[in-house]
Amino acid sequence: MAIINNALSGALAAQVALTTSSHNIANLQTKGYTRQSALLATLGADANPRSPGNGVQVSSLLRFSDNYKSQAMWRAAADLGSYSQTQPYLNQLENVMGDDTASLSAGIDQFFGALNAVAGEPGSTPLREQVLTSANLMAERFNGLNNVFNAQLQSVRNQRSAIIDSANAQIATIARLNGQISEAQAGGLSASSMIDARDQAIDDLAGKMALEVSDNGDGTRNVSLKTGQALVLGGIYGTLKAAATSTSPQEFSLTFANTTFALDAGKLGGQLGGLTKYETEKLVPLQKDIADIAQQIATKVNTQLGLGFKPDGTAGAPMFVYTPGSNADMLKIAPGFKYSDLAFSSDGTPGDTGNLKKLVGIKSQSITVGTIGTVLLSDADAQLVGKLGVDSQLNKAGLKTTQTVRTQSIDDWQSTSGVNQDEEAVNLVEYQNMYQANMKVIAVANQLFDATLAMMS
Repeated sequence: MAIINNALSGALAAQVALTTSSHNIANLQTKGYTRQSALLATLGADANPRSPGNGVQVSSLLRFSDNYKSQAMWRAAADLGSYSQTQPYLNQLENVMGDDTASLSAGIDQFFGALNAVAGEPGSTPLREQVLTSANLMAERFNGLNNVFNAQLQSVRNQRSAIIDSANAQIATIARLNGQISEAQAGGLSASSMIDARDQAIDDLAGKMALEVSDNGDGTRNVSLKTGQALVLGGIYGTLKAAATSTSPQEFSLTFANTTFALDAGKLGGQLGGLTKYETEKLVPLQKDIADIAQQIATKVNTQLGLGFKPDGTAGAPMFVYTPGSNADMLKIAPGFKYSDLAFSSDGTPGDTGNLKKLVGIKSQSITVGTIGTVLLSDADAQLVGKLGVDSQLNKAGLKTTQTVRTQSIDDWQSTSGVNQDEEAVNLVEYQNMYQANMKVIAVANQLFDATLAMMS
């Protein structure tokens, strides 16, 4: 009987809809899950002019997905990745350089303070020893800070290498899922879970570098860097690489379809771009600034000592040895230099402090530091710390803004694609009623069929 067929199709459709809602509820806390719904369509009438129709069918399972919202979420992930990777390094430098007990300013003040203290008793052995001690402590502060810079440089490079390795795994995953999705859709199978997995891989990759994502007609997605180089084209994918060269400790490239492209990591965005910009625009220049200060202190002090005379009347000798580059001991006391080598006299006369006064005056002289220009030696470190503080505050502001944008973009995506518990509860009741109503129709049809048989017997 047609009535039974109609009701049976309705009951089966209700079962599919109930199963879909139960699947949504089961994935209520699954990250990246896109909710689905059974799309019902009526089955048309047959050739009989008195046929109202042949019931209902589930024409497809609808995914509640908005490509625009997904793209916005991925862009926000890249912006957040850029700021979030930089801030811990800035915080560390702020803490180290701003610590009064370990700052360069304090070390420089102590050294010139020790020189000033000798003025009253230029022949005092303890005071001269104090000058040598304070000079050594000042040098150790430079070296300690330089070690922090070197440790950060190594950490940044290791972190970028780890990001590259992780990104390559996600790129390969996207390409593999592209192939599986294309095959599933061509065979008329549901690919929703694979699409969710691919979108989650794209979201993770977007945090590492800014992406451009486009859709193809076969269900696959192409992924490229914002600088234009392709990472994934359907089922074909490229490989990122970070390697040391003769001119750089780390250079980046992309190999795609047997062709290798050089990459400027600072322009890639995301975690990779943020770390690279921090290294090239903040960390390396700051290390060079500190080296400038150390070099000019050494040069000025050594030059002035060379113009003076020791207590024995001989000419002064260099006190500091400055080693350029990222050497751990950029500044140290010259081997064999003793307190008796301090040339405080300007004319060789015992008790004369003419050259000592000129040594003390070096603190008030100007020096040239790369990122801040010409400044007084006594102010150089304070200005660098101030500049670092401004950079850190700007990054914190950017980080806060991008965190807000990322949260809003996720909430916006969730409003369309996420599972709403209340909505699914309503769906369960509605489809349950639909199922029960169709089963009631089947029961009524059976009663009518039994009554008809009884009449004919």
